[in-house]
Amino acid sequence: MDILIKNGTFVSPSEKKVADILISDGLIQKVHENIESKHARIIDASGMFVFAGGIDPHVHMHLPTSAGFSADDFYTGSKAALFGGTTSFIDFVTPTKGQSLIEALNSRIKDAECSLVDYSFHISPVEWRNTTEQEIAECVKRGFPSFKVYMAYKSSVGLNDDVLQKVIDAVARAGGMVIVHAEMGDEIELLRNKLYNDGKTEPLYHPLSRPSYTESEAVKRIIEMADKANCPLYIVHVSSKESLIHIENAQKNGQKVYAETCPQYLLLNDSVYKGSFEQTAKYVLSPPIRKNEDSDALWQAIFEGAVQTVGTDHCPFSFKQKENGRNDFRIIPNGAGGVEHRLALLYTYGVLKNRININQFIDLTSTQPAKIFGFNPQKSGIAVGCDADVVIWNPKPKGTISSKTHHQNTDLNIYEGIETIGTPEIVIKGGVVVVESGALVNSTQKGKLLKRFI
Repeated sequence: MDILIKNGTFVSPSEKKVADILISDGLIQKVHENIESKHARIIDASGMFVFAGGIDPHVHMHLPTSAGFSADDFYTGSKAALFGGTTSFIDFVTPTKGQSLIEALNSRIKDAECSLVDYSFHISPVEWRNTTEQEIAECVKRGFPSFKVYMAYKSSVGLNDDVLQKVIDAVARAGGMVIVHAEMGDEIELLRNKLYNDGKTEPLYHPLSRPSYTESEAVKRIIEMADKANCPLYIVHVSSKESLIHIENAQKNGQKVYAETCPQYLLLNDSVYKGSFEQTAKYVLSPPIRKNEDSDALWQAIFEGAVQTVGTDHCPFSFKQKENGRNDFRIIPNGAGGVEHRLALLYTYGVLKNRININQFIDLTSTQPAKIFGFNPQKSGIAVGCDADVVIWNPKPKGTISSKTHHQNTDLNIYEGIETIGTPEIVIKGGVVVVESGALVNSTQKGKLLKRFI
């Protein structure tokens, strides 16, 4: 059925105006004033904002760990995403040692077939093999041009500098982009082990084992390595003000360096690590939550454009899984959920607090991820010919985030008790209404695999 959205305030990164939007065959057909249609379902969006569905560039669904898979699989995680107004996301392909990138990619694509949102993947080389460069080039040709590298976790997926440089060089030659988790892995392991051996085992010591310099020095190093290879670089979950200095300097020098942060680094501070294990374990994620001055610097960097996107790093675990590390913070599974709350948090504490305007809100959560990662033209926004992924946002409802009412498949929520204003009244995915008035009204409309070319 065709859909005609009338009387809403259409918002893009550059516009804010009252306009009607006609949807047919899964695509945006017309954006104009006073559109008429005899056969469409009419949705009156008076008093509401209408904008493109969110794109989360950083999620981990069904992630295998020593504590078991992360709590959300692609179905439950994508359902939570839809309730939050996100209609596309990028997950990760992480091969086992000795496995080809192509084999791991094919397996991961099968894992994601149950997703209710559109999906794509960053690929993670975890070693250098004599076929790695060829595999990187093949991934780019197949429409997966972004490659995640880890400077931490060297005992599992992290890379030493010599291999790291080989991967960056190969990605540059293939015409791709490097995505980086920037932390000084060797230094962190020394700190972690020293704290544990000194009898300091509680979650409080997680942030103390990953001080801000372990991030900022890694950011500085990876920027230098990417510059040497002339390779575009995207730095995930930036959390420290010192890291921003290196990022902004590189951008001013004309280097292709993009930065992402996450709501937890904008809204929380390191006081969350004070308390009992039951109170603090859910905040064990990496990089750790830092100080208010880091949050303030990140908001300023967003406003000025040095940080281009806000992802979630969605990777929830249950309390039972977190409890594996009750006597050793080093083995608490790292991660927390957030894909459901990204838009509401940014709207409430960004737009309504005048830290960003409504146009920047759309840019951060949809337009920039689409541009940077090659989702265009189909995800260019609400424009003729684009995929009809649309959020009708009601700016009035007040809510309180709770693990008892969220749709993420976990009994923990790092935003527990935080109040929000505004919610997706209707979410349209691929031209079909999937969420309406707080209910999932279509669970048969599956997402599609997105090929990307940057």
